[in-house]
Amino acid sequence: MKVDLFDFALPEDRIALHPASPRDAAKMLVVREDGAFEDRIVRDLPDLLAPGDLLVVNDTRVIPAELSGVRHRGDYQAKVGFNLHKRVDASTWLAFARPAKRLKAGDRVVFGEAGEVCALDDLAAIVKSVTDGEVELGFDQSGAVLDEAIKARGAMPLPPYIGAKRAVEARDAEDYQTVYAEHDGAVAAPTAGLHFTEDLLAALEARGIGIARVTLHVGAGTFLPMKAEDTEDHVMHAEWGVVDEATAQAVRETRARGGRVVAVGTTSLRLLESAARETGAVEPFTGETAIFITPGFAFRAVDVLMTNFHLPRSTLFMLVSAFCGLDRMQAAYAHAIGTGYRFYSYGDSSLLFRAESA
Repeated sequence: MKVDLFDFALPEDRIALHPASPRDAAKMLVVREDGAFEDRIVRDLPDLLAPGDLLVVNDTRVIPAELSGVRHRGDYQAKVGFNLHKRVDASTWLAFARPAKRLKAGDRVVFGEAGEVCALDDLAAIVKSVTDGEVELGFDQSGAVLDEAIKARGAMPLPPYIGAKRAVEARDAEDYQTVYAEHDGAVAAPTAGLHFTEDLLAALEARGIGIARVTLHVGAGTFLPMKAEDTEDHVMHAEWGVVDEATAQAVRETRARGGRVVAVGTTSLRLLESAARETGAVEPFTGETAIFITPGFAFRAVDVLMTNFHLPRSTLFMLVSAFCGLDRMQAAYAHAIGTGYRFYSYGDSSLLFRAESA
């Protein structure tokens, strides 16, 4: 399909720079199976679902993956910024560099000021390779020691459409993390989950709605612009995830008794659909997924999707268009823009009931 089909005009003032407060006060556009729209708020979620439904959330934890450093090459130095986006092994990360032209293989990069963090050695790495703005960094530390050093030196990696408009703030450390985040590894938040509060989770459970967890470590590739003109020419970035036996069984049991599986975020949906067999049964899954969902995709695992509003021409807008139909989503986004919904990571939410034809 032509990527132009997934374009739309979004006014700059619709891009949210901070989340709603409290989190569950955000607006939520409900898109029913028949295409009808309802303007609600996230706090209404328990009333919009039914006892016996199963909510599946992504419990990845965002690490402070934005690092600033000084490149050393002989007597020459230069400041360089990095966004870590994929771990290769215990001591190696892939990162996007700014500006990458200042780097070449063999350069040494030192992050932060020497001795600024007690009980940690200076954080440093060797540039192992540079390819089209992406670098491979081999750190001096590894494993848990490296993880703690990155946490001490790094800043929360805000999406570029927020970072271009304001600096990282202290509140982002909490705002850009879900209340159920558990497993370190993401460099971008599973943003649909940012709307949840402990009170909302308790209300869902009191309503008889189950809650299960998956883990998908969201990569910065989710923000990369789509360069292809046709979806067939796009190569999807890979992300690492886990669906354990308990969650797979909860999904199977929910479907067997007629309940609906509600994915919180496109990350949960992509992982569940990666774990689904042709029969529709979800099995345990561990590994990378590069699933690319466009209109015509046969959904097997997910009935309802809770998700934020996505960028024009993005793989995520293609996914929701596959879930509900392109015309329906173009109409839904036009409604959201016209009625003041806020877009992207810190923006409002939508609750999408899968179109029967999807």
